[in-house]
Amino acid sequence: GPTTDNAMTRSEERLNVGTRTEEVGRARLRKYVVTENVTETVPVSREEVRVEREPITDANVGQALDGPAISEEEHEVTLHAERPVVEKEAVPVERVRLDKETVSDSERVSADVRKEEVEVDGGTGVTGGTTGGDDRSFTQKAKDALDRDNDGRIGR
Repeated sequence: GPTTDNAMTRSEERLNVGTRTEEVGRARLRKYVVTENVTETVPVSREEVRVEREPITDANVGQALDGPAISEEEHEVTLHAERPVVEKEAVPVERVRLDKETVSDSERVSADVRKEEVEVDGGTGVTGGTTGGDDRSFTQKAKDALDRDNDGRIGR
């Protein structure tokens, strides 16, 4: 590499994990018409003709002798009957819509990352220099280990 000074740069790859939004599908709301047969029972009534005969009595003799003694005659009655009637109407029953809901979950991701290590070949009198990137002195490391509540003081 270049020899600009007596130091070298050690680099590592870091994993930056995030999210991106992408289209994964579509939902469509559609309505269509189906026909079903509905049967209901409707009570109906009708009039029927019935011949009534009554004997001549003192009470009705006047009505019986009213008119000619023998003749041709007609009497008519109108008969009525109920018939079922069907009528249809469209009635709104509900409103339907699509809505979206965001559901959160987590997924584990993993990837290989690279880092550079530094080693020293030969030479004598090498001091300090750990390869883990922790440049604290031994004394500082011991103090930090004893400062369990991280208030900057050893002990409580």
